This record gives sequence, structure tokens and C-alpha cells, in this order.
Amino acid sequence: MGECATVRLCLPSLADDDPLFSKKMKLLSARNLSSELQLRQGLTKEEVLIGLGRLVQCARILLLDEVEIYFVEGDDSGPFSPRNEIESLNLVLSAIDDSFEGTLGVAVEVLKFLKEATLEMIGKIGAQCTDYVISEESNSTVEELLIKWGKEQGVKTKLRIFHFEGAGRGAVASRDLDVGDIALEIPASLIICEELVYESEMFGILKNLDGISSETMMLLWTMKERHNPDSRFKVYFDTLPTEFRTGLSFGIHALAALEGTMLFEELVQAKEHLRHQYDALCPALCADHPNVFQSDMYTWDQFVWACELWYSNSMKIVFSDGKLRTCLVPIAGFLNHSLYPHVTRYGKVDPASDSLRLILSRPCDRGEQCFLSYGSFPSSHLVTFYGFLPRDMHRNPYDVIPLDFEDLVDKEGDQGPGVDGGWSTHMVRGTWLSKSKAPPNYGLPPPLLDHLRSRAVLEAALSIFSPMLEGIGADDIDRDGASWDVKLALDFVDLQRKIISSVVASSSLALQSLGPL
Repeated sequence: MGECATVRLCLPSLADDDPLFSKKMKLLSARNLSSELQLRQGLTKEEVLIGLGRLVQCARILLLDEVEIYFVEGDDSGPFSPRNEIESLNLVLSAIDDSFEGTLGVAVEVLKFLKEATLEMIGKIGAQCTDYVISEESNSTVEELLIKWGKEQGVKTKLRIFHFEGAGRGAVASRDLDVGDIALEIPASLIICEELVYESEMFGILKNLDGISSETMMLLWTMKERHNPDSRFKVYFDTLPTEFRTGLSFGIHALAALEGTMLFEELVQAKEHLRHQYDALCPALCADHPNVFQSDMYTWDQFVWACELWYSNSMKIVFSDGKLRTCLVPIAGFLNHSLYPHVTRYGKVDPASDSLRLILSRPCDRGEQCFLSYGSFPSSHLVTFYGFLPRDMHRNPYDVIPLDFEDLVDKEGDQGPGVDGGWSTHMVRGTWLSKSKAPPNYGLPPPLLDHLRSRAVLEAALSIFSPMLEGIGADDIDRDGASWDVKLALDFVDLQRKIISSVVASSSLALQSLGPL
């Protein structure tokens, strides 16, 4: 790149209180990676890009979560997941932008080159799953009224609402949006949170109930407020569906289809919890305070509807006072989840504007659906609380099946691997996600086979998963005539069967490679 001044880029240091601190430091040390990059004078473009690549590798490790770091293989430098890649590149981009201040001369051109290269990498993420408008714009006026109402209250948006065939509503970019652009800005005054309960007549009653949480208060407030014709949020409530179709609404046939999966137990327990919560609250409140808690607004069906609303649409937001609240955010609820999100961090009110800003972490072209990340969730969580499976569900890196440490104890009572590697629990996921499908791991996670008692581990895995594979789901259900919940349950069963089959196949191959005792 010719003669240039030294360019210095610095990523944030790894926090001492990071629960994965020791594991991340070990990875950084093993790969000789540093959070600081210095580019001296006279480097070629290729050498600059090599330095940038190493800084990106460092950022990936700094931002690994527990699932991602567990499945890091050998000297694999990433990408480790779409979420990790998007956030890592944005962290590097932020370091580049910070370095522009006070930089002069040729060094500025180096920074521009680094920024262009980083943006190019960001632009390639999710290119294979771009989702453009595939159906007519909503012919209902309720969404238009909501957007109009929001703008009158100070909402700023570069999104429009469309209906996607088989996927419901989604938010679409009304113009080309780049990294750093604000797709949607919601004033804090429009965010529905616990403060509204404190201002209501029911708070004087609820505050005297032992152990009631602010989230439960909001649930009860919502059940009444949705029927209030004078509510300041009436336009918002009018856009909400009459049913949410999450796993919490699964009928008996859908549950039967899930038998043998962990999701079956999770849903049964979740339904029992909701029933217990309802029985402990609503009948007594309606009997003791009928003027505030009208019985027709506090039925079991209304309670489940409110629960599904809050589970599927709520966000954890940090307000300007520093307090974290669970909230409903009108209009933002139209944005759907993706493994390749455009917006990854949106949980903090900007103190300068006193608004919630949804800022793009990767570009979104005009007419393309703009996605959020709801979180690093397995498909079981997405089915239970949101009622869908990701479009690229076979690529979800968080679809793991946990293994209790006790399951990896051999017949003589010796512990399997884990203690030496710092892992007290283990997990598996679809082995097709592994980049190392060859011996000796066959796609199985390294910590599971680390400090090998391989035969004991592999035999334990087969003893766990082979019966699970035999007992999972039903094959004789007619999908074409099935209801929505049964179809969703069958899709989940197919995914679980594929994951378990891959683990059984890989464990069998690995065991064969060890030969006879």
C-alpha cells in the first residue's frame, strides 16, 4: 500500500467477569491472537488483509457464547455462527471507526481500505437466505393505522409491513439500508412496561399480593387493557392476532406427535405451570375485586392469549434510568427472527434521544425482509414461546441436546471426560454442522472426546441415543390433513430425529474405528 504511518486498532479487552474467561483466554493464547493490531509502514494490501483477518479471529473468540465455544474444533478459526460473525465484524468495524479520530495522511487511506474490506465481509453474511416480498402488501388497514399512529407519536421508520405467504407479517425495508442505519426508532413513551401498571387502579390491589412479579402484573394489566376502548394503545392492541399459535396452544394430537422428545416434557410442564398460575390468581381476584377484575376478561383462554403475547412479543429493555424491564414495543413486534439477523443488539434506550433504536448490523436492501435476532435459542424454545421453526432450521447452531455428566460414567465408576477440560456438562448437536467429520471425531464435539476414554464415551452416547431414536415421534400421521400445531410438531420431530440419527451414526463409526477390545 506504499508508505504509510502506523495504524493501530484495539478491540475491547476480555472482561474479567466473563464466565468463559479462562476458556477464551486459552483459545486466544493457543492461536497467538491479540486484541490489538498494529500495521506498520509499507505493508502490501495482502499483508493488511492478513492482519485484519487475525483481528476478526480475535473478535470471534471474544464474543463466543457457551454453546459456540463448546463446539469450537481444533484450529478452526470460524465463522462459528451467523450471530457471532455479524457481531464480531461489527466490533472490528467499531474499532476501525474509532481509529479515524486524530488520524492523518496515508493512514486514513489504510483505515478506509480496512473499513471497505470489513463491510464487504458483512455484506456476504446471509446472502443465501435473503427474503424479499413474496406476497401482496397487507390489504388490511390496521397495520397502516398503527404506523400512522406511531409516526404521530414520534416513531421514525424505514420499514413497511407486508404479509409473507405461510409466515404471517413481516417488516420490509422501504429503501436500501446500510450497516449503522436506524431502521426503526420508537420513543420510550410508547413502550409498554410495568410503569403503566403502577399508574392503574389495579396496582393498589396487586401490590399487596405476596411474591407477585412485575411481569405477572403486566400480564393481568394487558388482559384488561386490550378491551379498553379508551386505551392510548388501542390501535396497537387492534393489530394483535386473536390467537398466537405457539407451542403453549398445542392440542392433544400435536403433543402425541411429540412424544419421545424433550419438547413434549417441556410443553407439558409449561402448560401445567400456566394452569397453576391462573388458578392461583384470576378466580380469587375476580371474586374479591369484581369491579376491577371482571370475570369475562379473566378467563383461561384470555390468560393463555396474554401469556403468548408476552412470551412471543416482549423484549428486555434497559431504560435511561439503568433499570431492565420486560416490555412490549409497538411496531417492533412485526420484525421476525432469523439465524441471519439484520439487527442483533436493540435492548437499550438511547439516552440522548430517549428512544429505542433498531440499528442495522448488516445491510438490508429495499424490498428485503428486515430480521431481528430474538436470541441464541434452540428450536424447542422457538416452538414453545414463538410458534415457529427457523427457515434454515437445520443450520441452527443452538439446537443442542444436553448430556448429564453422570451419563458419561463408565461401568467401573470412572468419570468420563469433562473435569480436565473444564466442562461439567456436555452436549451434542447435528454432526453435519461440524467442519471436522473425519476421524477421530467424526463430527462429535471435541470436549466430549477430550482426554480420551473414547470407547466409554461412545458406548454411553449410543446407549443414550439409540433408544431415543427408536422412541421418537410417530410416522403414520397424515401431514396434508393435519392441523397447524400437528404440522409444526412433526417438523420438530423430523429435526430431532435427524440430529439424533447423525449422533448415532457418528458414534458408531468412531467406535468401529477403535477396533475390538
